[in-house]
Amino acid sequence: MSSETVVSTETVETEAGTARITWHRADKPRLVLAVSHGAGGGVEARDLRALAAVLPGRGVSVALVEQPWRVAGRKVAPAPKTLDVGWRGIWPAVVAAGLPVISGGRSAGARVACRTAGELGAHAVLALSFPLHPPGRPEKSRADELLGAGVPTLVVQGGNDPFGRPDEFPAGGYDLVEVPYGDHGFAVPKRAGVTQEETLEVVTAGVVGWVASLG
Repeated sequence: MSSETVVSTETVETEAGTARITWHRADKPRLVLAVSHGAGGGVEARDLRALAAVLPGRGVSVALVEQPWRVAGRKVAPAPKTLDVGWRGIWPAVVAAGLPVISGGRSAGARVACRTAGELGAHAVLALSFPLHPPGRPEKSRADELLGAGVPTLVVQGGNDPFGRPDEFPAGGYDLVEVPYGDHGFAVPKRAGVTQEETLEVVTAGVVGWVASLG
């Protein structure tokens, strides 16, 4: 953990239930990244932990957001509209400092960030492992959610993600960082010849570079 990072936790009451935010605060932040988990895991995901460790040292406070269903101990995520309700409910807490907020998430959380960016006034969107389609069902595209975000957007996508490989993504007004050999959780097979640590460095370096480009 960076010496510049102060970690604290707060709970937030939303119309979908109680959410929890774990703050990794920069010493002198210029931006906030509010980022949530997917439908199959929590904020312990390797990419979320890596970003929380790196970004505060670059002037970005990171708010790791646990949706109410996770806080309540349920194992199955609710419908997308309920996820959106939970995300709207935490937004006042992440904008309270008066800083621009990047709305982010991995997998289902990335979809939430894209769907709500415009109405919440997000500065930008970070979409980690955006689930472009269900595995094996490319005809069930969710590209409209990504393309409709309406703000600067970065997609960080594993090269072997069954929910959508980078070459399946449509052209559009967003940036995309490919994580070679990575699956939906950015895990890499041993035969890839790269370590998990090196893979996470691709993720964090891509995000750091993109954040630096934001106005």
